[in-house]
Amino acid sequence: MLGAVETRSVSPVFVGRTTEFGTLNDALARAAEDPGEPQALLIGGEAGVGKTRLLEEFAAAARRRGAVVALGGCVEIGADGLPFAPFSTALRQLRRALPAQLAAAAAGQEEELARLLPELGTTAAREARRDEQDMARLFELTARLLERVATEHTVVLALEDLHWADASTRHLLAYLFRTLRTGRLVVLATYRSDDIHRRHPLRPLLAELDRLRTVRRIELGRFNREEVGRQIAGILDREPDPDHVDRIFERSDGNAFFVEELAVAAHEGCRTGLTDSLRDLLLVRVEQLPESAQQVARLVAEGGSTVEHRLLAAVARLAEDDLIEALRAGVNAGILSPAPDRDGYRFRHSLVREAVGDDLLPGERSRINRRYAEALEADPVLVPADERVTRLASYWYHAHDAAKALPAVLDASVAARRRHAYAEQLRLLERAMELWDAVPDDIRTALRPADYTKAYPPPPLPEGHGGTPGGRDPGTAPLRYLDLMAEAAVAGRLCGERERAMKITKRALCLLEEDPDPLRAAWFWEQRSRLTQSLARGDGWAELATAQDLVRGLPPSEVHAAVLASAAAWSMLHRPGPEAMAAAERAVEYARMVGAHDIELHARLTLGGLMVDAGDLEAGFAEMYRVKDRGMELGVDMVVGRSHVNLPSVLEGVGRSQEAAELLQEGIRITRRLGLLDFEGWVWGNLAESLHSLGRWDEAAEAAANAQRLEQSAKPRVGGSVRLAHLAHDRGDLAEAARRLAEARTFFGTHDPMPQYALPMVCVALRSAAAEGRLPDARAELLTALDAGLPPG
Repeated sequence: MLGAVETRSVSPVFVGRTTEFGTLNDALARAAEDPGEPQALLIGGEAGVGKTRLLEEFAAAARRRGAVVALGGCVEIGADGLPFAPFSTALRQLRRALPAQLAAAAAGQEEELARLLPELGTTAAREARRDEQDMARLFELTARLLERVATEHTVVLALEDLHWADASTRHLLAYLFRTLRTGRLVVLATYRSDDIHRRHPLRPLLAELDRLRTVRRIELGRFNREEVGRQIAGILDREPDPDHVDRIFERSDGNAFFVEELAVAAHEGCRTGLTDSLRDLLLVRVEQLPESAQQVARLVAEGGSTVEHRLLAAVARLAEDDLIEALRAGVNAGILSPAPDRDGYRFRHSLVREAVGDDLLPGERSRINRRYAEALEADPVLVPADERVTRLASYWYHAHDAAKALPAVLDASVAARRRHAYAEQLRLLERAMELWDAVPDDIRTALRPADYTKAYPPPPLPEGHGGTPGGRDPGTAPLRYLDLMAEAAVAGRLCGERERAMKITKRALCLLEEDPDPLRAAWFWEQRSRLTQSLARGDGWAELATAQDLVRGLPPSEVHAAVLASAAAWSMLHRPGPEAMAAAERAVEYARMVGAHDIELHARLTLGGLMVDAGDLEAGFAEMYRVKDRGMELGVDMVVGRSHVNLPSVLEGVGRSQEAAELLQEGIRITRRLGLLDFEGWVWGNLAESLHSLGRWDEAAEAAANAQRLEQSAKPRVGGSVRLAHLAHDRGDLAEAARRLAEARTFFGTHDPMPQYALPMVCVALRSAAAEGRLPDARAELLTALDAGLPPG
């Protein structure tokens, strides 16, 4: 509606940035070469220094050279971010520009990719049991989507304001920077460097990306005096007085945005901007607006990075003509601007928005958020569907209405979970726990676990009984604080926030000491076992043993089956034997009784491996093949991935290397198609071993290198390093073998010894000692291994 209104304070002249612009153009040229080399760039600089202007100029130049530009901005809503918001916006633009190409690239994975781009399909159709692969799978599919779209077209994917990014966006961006391998693709992101304090969540990501040689950093500095003079001349459309340039240069210190504000303030005869603080300078132009326009500016400041016109109309409660005039005044003054990608408005610069927002009184801020929440509740279509629940939760929370905020925050946590945005789910669940005691009992008792939680399975109803063993009917029992803790613990584990998950788990177990519930306590102890192992604080057996003690004698349940399956899987890796097999058999039996198909398949896969270890080869292999086929039939991706790791491993263990290699090559195709990145790394490692056995040394070395490149966790890298050490020995390179052995021991650690890792390393050490004539060292290695024992398998 107001899109044609121009802002006078933006200089029509693009000043300076010759080096930085050249770096961006060089990246574009490299990406556009055949067959295409993906480029990754980060643009940092203080607020107002000109990051957006540089990006706009580069985008225009890229379009002139035939590239497709997809731009997404990180969205700030109060203190909240929308999961994957910049990627959703950018992919939406990419879909508009290349509809057929994006549809072809997403073919077969629309349901999963809809978590980023809802237009591709529904994400609620199948919400399977969550696992560590969910987010990695989504990230891998996104990377492959971009690579396919960028096969024939040069694509620039640009994300703005990374300092506001949600954790899921940061994780996905880091993943793309690490793994993009092909395609005519430029991925770049901008961020405010002056906002990145020591505890800012972006800081670890920047440190991680600094270690990647493929990522180029551009740091924008302030303008010098000559550049400030050229900028002022562009704004005023005439050569400025040198004294005037000196004053503005000194006052702005070369910050491009402050130069604009000071130049316009002086041009309009407002001396306040030259004497008061810079914050007052940003407010003085707002305060010169008519009262209705000031009121609208305050509403936009609190509504989010962008506010839709219809939502703003509902909140402002002005007549339509009055609202348009107020908006026109704000746009004409260069305070507001129409949003480029939707029917709405935003501040032309976030610094002004922050100044206006900071000037609000606490009660005023709460009242504005309440009006936003009430308007959105009354008419949910006022905002895009994929933003609705998150924004409603934010508005009610900042309105300080706990009774309204708790259900809204819980709804937002469910939406985040369905998008695999587990970091945002965790933050929202922590907010729900914060609100819990402030909410009246009647509001809490109306909430149901099935609506908000999936982590802790409801206990089964005994036959002929109207309630659960503890007297709770899972269909009618209210949501409990412990339900939120269970959901948060799993979300924390899945998003990598294991310390936070461990703290929540320990708190839950303390509460359960005061109010015993053996089944729920067993569930939390099983979670604690997983976290203990992943945090490298032990092997997790003590926690699993406690869980088993708690479920012993209780009726069959999903928790019971899960604990037994975990104990069996742990024993298969650490202490295979009759007890492990008995636990696996009970886990299969209990899982069947309660209809937990995925737990049953995992337990059967463990059981098949233990049968092979015990010498019952054909029966064990037959069971593992059946599980693999059943997992593919039911679409249980974790079982499919694990089958293509465990089955070839035991095949190789009995010398059936060719059969193992063929199954592993199939596994690479399947895990890549499903986006099971961690499993793909394990498959490559096992393939290296089988190819080595078959005498295909060069292929084995390449497979081991692929395993190390893909793996995010240390344990699987041990196998790749050990395999490369064996290959080095076979080729007579003892120095390389020693280096690879030291590398493997670094990855292995001491917190969780397993025979499948420890014994191959002993073999390498023995070979090295023998080859170098160090017989006492060889004897010491052998005796250490014999003392530890050689378990079945």
